[in-house]
Amino acid sequence: MTLKELEIGKTARISSVGGEGALRQHFLDMGVIPGAEITMVKYAPMGDPMQFQIHGYELTLRVADAEKIQAEVIKEATVKKKVNKEKSDFIDHPGLGEGGKYHVKADENPVPDDEKLTFALAGNQNCGKTTLFNQLTGSNQHVGNFPGVTVDRKDGVIKGHSNTLITDLPGIYSMSPYTSEEIVTREFILENHPKAIINIVDATNIERNLYLTMQLMELDVPMVLALNMMDEVRENNGSVLVNKMEEMLGIPVIPISAAKGEGIGELVDHAIHIAKYQERPGRHDFCSKDDKGGAVHRCIHGIMHLISDHAENTGIPERFAASKLAEGDKLILKKLKLSKNEEDMLEHIIIEMEEESGLDRAAAMADMRFSFIEKVCDATVIKPKESKEHARSIKIDKILTGKYTAIPSFIAIMALVFWLTFDVIGAVMQGWLELGIEYLTNATDAFFTSISVNEVIHSLVIDGIFTGVGSVLSFLPIIVTLFFFLSLLEDSGYMARVAFVMDKLLRKIGLSGRSIVPMLIGFGCTVPGVMASRTLPSERDRKMTILMTPFMSCSAKLPIYAFFTAAFFPRHGAFIMVALYFIGILVGIIMALLMKNTAFKGEPVPFVMELPNYRMPGAKNVMQLLWDKAKDFLQRAFSVIFIASIVIWFLQTFNLHMNVVKDSKDSILAVLAGRISPIFKPLGFGDWRISTALLTGFMAKESVVSTLTVLFGTGSITGIITPLAAVSLLIFSLLYTPCVAAIASIRRELGTRWAAYIVVVQCAIAWGCAFIVKIVGTLIGAV
Repeated sequence: MTLKELEIGKTARISSVGGEGALRQHFLDMGVIPGAEITMVKYAPMGDPMQFQIHGYELTLRVADAEKIQAEVIKEATVKKKVNKEKSDFIDHPGLGEGGKYHVKADENPVPDDEKLTFALAGNQNCGKTTLFNQLTGSNQHVGNFPGVTVDRKDGVIKGHSNTLITDLPGIYSMSPYTSEEIVTREFILENHPKAIINIVDATNIERNLYLTMQLMELDVPMVLALNMMDEVRENNGSVLVNKMEEMLGIPVIPISAAKGEGIGELVDHAIHIAKYQERPGRHDFCSKDDKGGAVHRCIHGIMHLISDHAENTGIPERFAASKLAEGDKLILKKLKLSKNEEDMLEHIIIEMEEESGLDRAAAMADMRFSFIEKVCDATVIKPKESKEHARSIKIDKILTGKYTAIPSFIAIMALVFWLTFDVIGAVMQGWLELGIEYLTNATDAFFTSISVNEVIHSLVIDGIFTGVGSVLSFLPIIVTLFFFLSLLEDSGYMARVAFVMDKLLRKIGLSGRSIVPMLIGFGCTVPGVMASRTLPSERDRKMTILMTPFMSCSAKLPIYAFFTAAFFPRHGAFIMVALYFIGILVGIIMALLMKNTAFKGEPVPFVMELPNYRMPGAKNVMQLLWDKAKDFLQRAFSVIFIASIVIWFLQTFNLHMNVVKDSKDSILAVLAGRISPIFKPLGFGDWRISTALLTGFMAKESVVSTLTVLFGTGSITGIITPLAAVSLLIFSLLYTPCVAAIASIRRELGTRWAAYIVVVQCAIAWGCAFIVKIVGTLIGAV
């Protein structure tokens, strides 16, 4: 049978894994290998994808991919023998990474004191790398409970050790990269040659995490293993025999809790020591000389003899190169530049291994690694019961991913977020801030009047700076509130469930369920949304997601919506806000359907993703994210928007002869904006001041409101345009080109041509949609 036919709650033993290329290799790296036991958990609410449990963690596969995997049902899962902890407690501490007689393969000459010690922080996705990075460096990088939060490398100095540099790398499951951010990690480790590697492992799921550990050890780079989340293991009455694991692996093993700061000092001491004295792993060979492993053992060692000189010339560790060649890694083969005869010999060696083991090359290598991991875990890991986190996740998922409750739950959660943001918490705090800004403005105005400050300077400060910057600053509470709720959803693990639930729906528009996360992040800000697309393994899906993300209304547009809603539709604020968000989503979907059938024909990438357990959002992490976003907003308010306000005030105050004008329609700004205002006349807002505001919005969307406030002063915009024109303007603001920062991030990811495409196409779509609204509204009014 295939996994597609496996009934819910039943367990099967995998007999063969179909498919080909990077996807099949990814299956194997995730532990979907012949001989592994896998349990069917449930279907997504729409019937696809499927959720399985394998090697102690939750994995999602599409029905079509599950159909490629052959398995046979077994009556009950294999019960693994329990470790005798009392007997194992007497194991001597190996003392690796501590100096003295325990130096393992240490260089006789330590790294000079003036040479910087560089570290690579590597591990699986969602294992706590960024949390550990923050602990080690005192940095405040964003952390989330979703696979792939880190999508770029980050550098920092270890606290108390100024001559160090540690790099937080994107999470990977193996050194066979499947997504673009995984390539970043592999290339950094192979090309930058860090002095040491800190490999962080999720102690609640050691079996899967050690797969990467073994490949990193083959690189023969000094390495320390950080067993993270040990606090959760202890709370569930579990344990890890650290001394035994350290002895079996041949590298220092340090139990830590990155979230609580436990064990960090000991980890730093060991990391500094192995880097300083270049103490390399005491073990590289993980294959057994018995059974199938014997064939793999002979194959790897045969390849090592064959490529020894090539590996040395290219700087790729011999054992690592041999292992990758054995599993069919074309990137390593290309780098080694073997002769035709050597390539033929290599193929003969591998075919011989396949015939002896009864497995193809990639499956044989994965089987060898997981066989060794099983021995290590059987000897060192004590897991007496199901974790509280997993049991809690199962209960919550009955509602949040239930067949009939998942979609209503998602709609209800997002509606609650928007309601609390726009009508309750954000709105109340905005009112308080507006009162404070108004009081400060009036006080400053009165002071300037009392000391008879020059009228031009007086106007600059009050009409330019206070009015322009202050009007935007008042929207800070709304933006922070929205990010607060988005952070809670991500930190809890719910975002991964949204991807699981929405996969089948998104596939209809040509995307994978994983694309939902960059788009949801795009509601906060387009820039991190675009960057988050790096977690997508398909270039096609990545491009489509990036091109769709700007249609998701970012929080910087909230001041525009709030400004016009308060002026024209004060009683229908929440309805208009929610309607605008859904219109953006609808237009994005239409664009995706067009792209799917034109420039991006083909199938979306397979949905292979780990579902993390739900966790209580960390207060420190959530507050840090809020501070980052508030700081970013304030920096923009007092830089881009500050400068824009002054420039707009200057252009509005003076004419071409640098004389102060009595009426702003005679100003430089009126002359410049008058050239483009005819473009907007058919939409109902051809006033030159509105055209100017939309132009400044290209720098930062918040600038639209500050510009309008400066230009209209105390006058009301309601007398300039009609309510219908206001709706048309809101639609245009929703859909037209994102800000410069977003365009720059798109250019960095896709190139100049696609960035220019976004600017032109979005402006054209915005104008078209706004025109349709104007025409339809006019016809309805006439009727």
